Amino acid sequence: MKEELDIIFADQQLVVVNKPGGLLAVPGRGPDKQDSVVSRFKKQFPRAIEQPAVHRLDMATSGLMALARTTEAHRHLSGQFSQRQVEKIYIALLAGAVAEERGKIELRFRLDPDNRPYQVYDPVQGKVGITYWRRLALCGSEVHPQTRIEFLPLTGRTHQLRLHAAHSLGLGCPIIGDSLYGTGQRGDPMYLHATYLALNHPRSNQRLEFYSPASF
Repeated sequence: MKEELDIIFADQQLVVVNKPGGLLAVPGRGPDKQDSVVSRFKKQFPRAIEQPAVHRLDMATSGLMALARTTEAHRHLSGQFSQRQVEKIYIALLAGAVAEERGKIELRFRLDPDNRPYQVYDPVQGKVGITYWRRLALCGSEVHPQTRIEFLPLTGRTHQLRLHAAHSLGLGCPIIGDSLYGTGQRGDPMYLHATYLALNHPRSNQRLEFYSPASF
């Protein structure tokens, strides 16, 4: 039997879970890709709507993820994401030393159709991704330096933080364990965690804040 989700918050409108790394956010194609946050959620909340996810986390990314239980809540929460009313903060551990203390990354990138799901930098046809970042600590060793980073994304492009970390026009230091943009192997844990989520409740409009500490 599959494990139940780690539920941070739940009421009749909204559920927030702490997604483990290595679990799909939504089911994929094929019988081997059916286990996901959404499929587990629907087993725990069988009366929820068919498509409850209002945003996604990469399979390798851990942390806070919100799901709607009703159509009304899904519409309300999806609107908050599209209008950038939701605040998200991620913690990452990067391979390499980041010299600056903080900054803003703004890069245009798009899907490489010949190498899905890889994203490539394209200043002409790419969609802009915007991320603020702050260096929390330099760690690791002299031979293998590492940097602990706080990311605050303003947009939610596919692989945005992974690409902004790894690309030479970003921080130039891939996230440790990233098998697409770094040197990690497939199945390695990736050190990227959605640690903070703030949004308005879909019924009361009260501002809700959730926190999940990174395990690394």
